[in-house]
Amino acid sequence: MSEELHGRHRDTLTKLLGHPASGNVEWREVKGLLESLGAASEERNGALRVTLGGETHVLHRPHKGGLGAAYRAGFAWALERGYERIGQMDCDLSHPPAALAQMHAAVDRGAGLVLGSRYVAGGGTKGWSLARRVISRVGCVTAMRVLGLPYPDLTGGFKLWTADALRLIDVTTTVSNGYIFQVESTRRAHIAGVRIEEVPFVFVERLHGASKMSSGIAAEGALILWRLRRDGWRPPGRRTAPAGAEPGITRP
Repeated sequence: MSEELHGRHRDTLTKLLGHPASGNVEWREVKGLLESLGAASEERNGALRVTLGGETHVLHRPHKGGLGAAYRAGFAWALERGYERIGQMDCDLSHPPAALAQMHAAVDRGAGLVLGSRYVAGGGTKGWSLARRVISRVGCVTAMRVLGLPYPDLTGGFKLWTADALRLIDVTTTVSNGYIFQVESTRRAHIAGVRIEEVPFVFVERLHGASKMSSGIAAEGALILWRLRRDGWRPPGRRTAPAGAEPGITRP
């Protein structure tokens, strides 16, 4: 983790973990996992825990391996420690903590995967350029059409999983490393018959940093989509895919 974390990124993370607008979600019961590149340092780990709270953990990785590799490492870490609900969200407040209460409620109703969606009724984006909006929508529509999936926000990274769903899709064997990891994991859940619900949210442009999405990355992702279409993945021990649960949309 860069030294910048002890500046503006630390401030952003502190705001996230202490955010009051989380509805019925008790943040003192939420455990955070941060991933860091570079050698582990107990001193730095300790400083982070003091700054962000004792329930924040730091997972050090020696080198970059892509977005998918980071998620696989994080999911494996959580599953090994027995967590039953495992969420993905950007820690710069572009994914609103207020939506977590609705997402947890969807799991309470039986969902195995809850997708925070920008592209269902009630969702949207704020602060994006026209080019960014076009790239995002084209990427999502392309993924829907190529893979035959009914979820309009397939590239989004605001999700809540149950541990059972992650085990069912055998998440550690996913192969995508870019943003297509989001598509691949949701596709596996759909094929496996996991109940999937969608919760609308408005993505507000990040406070710090910049999106890595570009037309080149989107084009590369489109090629990977065709590989996924032909990969023939099925849940372990199952040769044919079930019809798959119809998506549910949770209204605000």
